[in-house]
Amino acid sequence: MNAIINYIRSSFEELTKVVWPTRNQAVRLTVIVLAFCILMAVFLAAADYGFSYLFNLIISKA
Repeated sequence: MNAIINYIRSSFEELTKVVWPTRNQAVRLTVIVLAFCILMAVFLAAADYGFSYLFNLIISKA
């Protein structure tokens, strides 16, 4: 039981050492992540459309 209490106590001590981002930093990083996700979604959708088109073109020629 002492091991669990020591673990919880040390966990809370470590949380006091964490440097949390400011609100502006958090908003900026969130916008960056969302923009990256949107760009990747557009890229993957375009690649999917292109490969689908090529696949259908190959199938129709065969």
